[in-house]
Amino acid sequence: MIFKAYDIRGIVPDQLDPKLAYAIGRATARHFEADTLAVGRDARPHSPDLCEALIEGIRDEGTHVVDLGLVSTPMLYFAVDHLETDGGVMVTASHNPSQYNGFKLCREHAIPVGEASGLREIEKLVPARASAQAVTPRGELRVEAVLDEYVEHVLSVGKGRPSLTVAIDCGNGMAGRALGPLLDRLGLRTELLYVEPDGTFPNHEADPLKLENLEDLIAAVTRVGADFGVAFDGDGDRAVFVDDAGEPVSSDLVTALLARYQLQRVPGGRVLYDLRSSKAVREEIVAAGGTAEMCRVGHSFVKAQMRETGAVFAGELSGHFYFRFSPTLVADDGTAAFVAMLDVLADRKEPLSKIVAPLRRYSASGEINRRVRDTDAVIGAVAAEHTGADEVSRLDGLLVRYADWWFNLRPSNTEPVLRLNLEADTREKMELERDRMLARIEELGAA
Repeated sequence: MIFKAYDIRGIVPDQLDPKLAYAIGRATARHFEADTLAVGRDARPHSPDLCEALIEGIRDEGTHVVDLGLVSTPMLYFAVDHLETDGGVMVTASHNPSQYNGFKLCREHAIPVGEASGLREIEKLVPARASAQAVTPRGELRVEAVLDEYVEHVLSVGKGRPSLTVAIDCGNGMAGRALGPLLDRLGLRTELLYVEPDGTFPNHEADPLKLENLEDLIAAVTRVGADFGVAFDGDGDRAVFVDDAGEPVSSDLVTALLARYQLQRVPGGRVLYDLRSSKAVREEIVAAGGTAEMCRVGHSFVKAQMRETGAVFAGELSGHFYFRFSPTLVADDGTAAFVAMLDVLADRKEPLSKIVAPLRRYSASGEINRRVRDTDAVIGAVAAEHTGADEVSRLDGLLVRYADWWFNLRPSNTEPVLRLNLEADTREKMELERDRMLARIEELGAA
């Protein structure tokens, strides 16, 4: 089962090989009814073979291909919009270990394709397209380089060129592809870690949400006295920040920081925030003159809501930060988040640890996972016990708010697991309500 909620992903060659990549290419081109698709790839050892097969499949449907070569996922998104193609395919498995690979799909203007917006239909087309006769004439292939234009594009989200020292860990992922030309423009002092793309990920897993993968970055920040550190994931669409004291900054608080400066570009604009975010995020957006609006978890949902509402910026706890780059392009981009963070430091002229400190005014549980027999039954039972709350939302799972605490209970997309996030005004209250909630989940249906 390699067709997931948001992408296609599996172990090579057991679950995904060039033959299947060819069929997926054909099915994608057929479903999109595309004239031209852009294709890029990451640096995993099997990406060239999978990419070549994918391109052959697309061309055998009579669809033209723009081969971008080695790029990050945000570079592919940019190219789809900039080159005005009918969509794109990125060969990557993001932060997954090196034995994995897969495809991220998007339509024109980098509109994402997920389970409910085309992936299931593409999956159904795969068996028939695998052996179908090639369309005549075949699609043409051309190679395009978009690196220079992409660097200009990323620089557009910020205005500051501060004199700072920054530690940067690319995790041997694709964010390193654009880093050199970008740093040439920024004039920063840098301590660089694992910049060269290497899809075997020889130094650490390219998943900055795991604390163990930040250890080298934290050490570098401390060693050189950096103003902050940033780590990117495998395909470059996520970023995680570390302050000058070597303390990771929660991505919801980064959303609050960056929102203030994105609102300077569009005063009074709308900012979307992950419904699992601290109360401080909404408060900071409103204080900056913006309209704060909750969004459900998942990049396809966030981007759709940004397009529907005209939001200028959004952030998720996963380290995805979304920018309205133009009237047509809404995209998540870890490198753009890094550029935007420079504005925060340039404007405040204070250590990041001091800037963030007031935002850490509430006490959060962090995400806690519990395996249960029936996620819907447990959520329904918990909801029935909180009908008297100040606010109850079913936007994504169950969100319940009281005056001095709140919680969100969400089911996993892939397994019988509930994810609990809880926050309170004090640590004592957080621990009390957290322990009560976990005990109640256990009573209602722990597996």
